[in-house]
Amino acid sequence: MTAKNPLLEELLPMADEVQARNLSRFFKTGPGQYGEGDRFLGIKVPVTRAVVKARWRDCTPEHMEECLGSCWHEVRLAALLVVVQLFRHAAKKGEEEQRRWVDFYLNHLDAVNNWDLVDLTCYEILGTWLLDKDATLLRQLATKGATVWQQRIGIVSTMQFLRHGRLDDTYEIADLLLHHPHDLIHKAVGWLLREAGKRDPERLYSYLATRHRTMPRTMFRYATEKFDKATKTKLESEN
Repeated sequence: MTAKNPLLEELLPMADEVQARNLSRFFKTGPGQYGEGDRFLGIKVPVTRAVVKARWRDCTPEHMEECLGSCWHEVRLAALLVVVQLFRHAAKKGEEEQRRWVDFYLNHLDAVNNWDLVDLTCYEILGTWLLDKDATLLRQLATKGATVWQQRIGIVSTMQFLRHGRLDDTYEIADLLLHHPHDLIHKAVGWLLREAGKRDPERLYSYLATRHRTMPRTMFRYATEKFDKATKTKLESEN
C-alpha cells in the first residue's frame, strides 16, 4: 500500500474558497488569459513554504510526481519547492546527485506553468546548477522553449548568476528576448536588467541607451525603475 502523500495530506484541508477566488483573479485564470484553467486551493505562499519546510524530507519522487500532475496550483508549487530543497541538500552528496534533481525539474517543466512557479524555483535549481557551467541551456529555453513559461525560465534563471557577479548571460539572453511578443516576458527581462543594473549601473545605462527606442515600454519601465528622474530623462533623449 502506497504511503499517504505528505503534501496532499497537509495542503488539501487548508482550502479556502474566498482566497481561491482572489488568487484565480490575480493569476489571470479566465478564458483567454495567461493562466487559463489553473485552479487554486486558496493557500498563500508563506503557508505553502511552511508545509514544505516541515514535510519535504517525507516526500518520495512518487509523491512529487503525483503533486506535479495535480490540477491545484499550490500543490504543484509545493512539489517544486520540495525539488529545490532536495537539490540544495544533494550538494553534500556530489554533482551526480544534484544532476538527478536538475533532470527531474527539466522533465517536469510542463508543471511549471505560471509566473510564480517559474520565479520561485528556476534560479534556485537551474541558475545554481549552471553557475560554473555554460548557459546554453538557458538560451535554448529562452528562444526555443515550448511555452512562455519555459522562455521565462531562460531569463529568470540568470538571477543566480547576477547574485554571483556574472552579468554577461543576462544581457545576452535579454537581447534574445528583446522583441518577444508577450508582456510576461517583457516584465521578466526588465526585472532582470534592473537587477543587473544594481551591480553595474553604467553598464545598464549603456545597454538601454542603444535599445530603449525599440524595446517594449513595459520592459523599459521595469529596467529603469531604480533610475532617478533626471537619469531616465537623459536616457530617453539618447539616439
